[in-house]
Amino acid sequence: MPQRLHLVFGGELVDPSRTEFRDTKNIHVVGIFPDYDSAFAAWKAEAQRTVDSAHTRYFIAHLHRLRDEEREISPTEELGS
Repeated sequence: MPQRLHLVFGGELVDPSRTEFRDTKNIHVVGIFPDYDSAFAAWKAEAQRTVDSAHTRYFIAHLHRLRDEEREISPTEELGS
């Protein structure tokens, strides 16, 4: 089974209804995880830890979707063309 990396990160948002961070220098990188289940567990722990802060949100980024080794050119490489 191929490895599917996921990044969990979060921080304080300008407005809870948007996904713009108040200060990108203070984004909390929880870590990179080898599968969705472990990333979800980390995301859930951080979300529960910060439940009292309405402006704090955590996200899961699917890093494996950024580069598809089977394709000659990945979608992100096409942006640079």
